[in-house]
Amino acid sequence: MLAQPRTGAFTRIGLRPDTNGSVRLFVAIVPPARVLAELAEAVAPLQAARPELRWTTRTDWHLTLTFLGDVAERVLPDLTVRLERAAARHPERQLAVGGGGAFPGPRRARVVWAGIESDVDLGPLAASVAAGARRAGAPPPDEGRRYRAHVTLARCRSQADVMELTSALASLAGSPWTADSVRLIRSNPGGEPRYEDLGSWPLRASPAR
Repeated sequence: MLAQPRTGAFTRIGLRPDTNGSVRLFVAIVPPARVLAELAEAVAPLQAARPELRWTTRTDWHLTLTFLGDVAERVLPDLTVRLERAAARHPERQLAVGGGGAFPGPRRARVVWAGIESDVDLGPLAASVAAGARRAGAPPPDEGRRYRAHVTLARCRSQADVMELTSALASLAGSPWTADSVRLIRSNPGGEPRYEDLGSWPLRASPAR
């Protein structure tokens, strides 16, 4: 489950003895509770139909902007400053869960996902936070790859045919929400909590209509 984020300045992170001074990080947008509840209701029958898949839970659902991998602790103060600057350059987004699919494809899937619809292309925001991370000394391993906004729902233990799942997800249409911040999240493989918020920075507020 995602812990509550700290907003603004970096606070030193307590490291476990086996981290060797590094943490596993990604930058993401997290949907509000009501959106996660809607998605959980829609996904429940799919989980029941394919229990052999490794389904993620609603407490772990997020929209990754960039995956950073293992990052040295010494990089974190500069990283948080650059993420704050990157967020401030981009406007709030109106988002909604919509549609779905599988990577690399529904006949030989490794990952099943729900799509994200946005009123403004999320690609520039993802590129901006990735560039900020690179300048801070935490270059994303997949920087430059075509960005596709999604929420991971399930992983397959081996390549699987999930055509019936992607067909069901095609009609998925969730309620809209305003994404007003980005979060730096720590992944704790095998630990609790699985994901832990380290900081949150606001996107530029949209002018009143």
